[in-house]
Parts: sequence; structure tokens; C-alpha cells
Amino acid sequence: MKKIIVVVTLSLVAVSAYAMKPCEELKSEIEAKLNAKGVKNFTLEIVSKEEIKDQKVVGSCEGGTKKITYQKGVASSTDIKPGK
Repeated sequence: MKKIIVVVTLSLVAVSAYAMKPCEELKSEIEAKLNAKGVKNFTLEIVSKEEIKDQKVVGSCEGGTKKITYQKGVASSTDIKPGK
């Protein structure tokens, strides 16, 4: 659990640097970092900032118009759904 918090915190710190990146590229980078830390059973999803509900935001892309959200225990990393 501590590893997840560290990864999410570091991702949030880097949000402003990644805000102009294409969403799919940033999502792939975040997924790679989570996998490298051994995190399993998670979902990363690209959503508009208006669609955010209870998810944890771990990235911002396309000039801040979209966010990448993280949910633990929802699906495996191979089942990540394409963004909207």
C-alpha cells in the first residue's frame, strides 16, 4: 500500500510537466511505472475533467482538458480500457 501511495504522489507532482503530453503516451508511462513497482489489479482510464468521480487522478494531459484516473482492484493492467 505504501508503494502505491508513493507512486501516486510522485505522479501527481509530475502532473504539470505532463499536461501537454498526449493522453495515451502519458497513460502508458504511468502504467509502466506501476507495473515496475509490482502494482497489480488496477485500472487507468482517460476521462474529461468533468467525469471525475471517486477515482484518484494520477495524470493530466492534452493541456489539462483530460485526466488519467487510477482505481485499485478494478481490473488487471491488461484490461485497461481506452479513454474517451
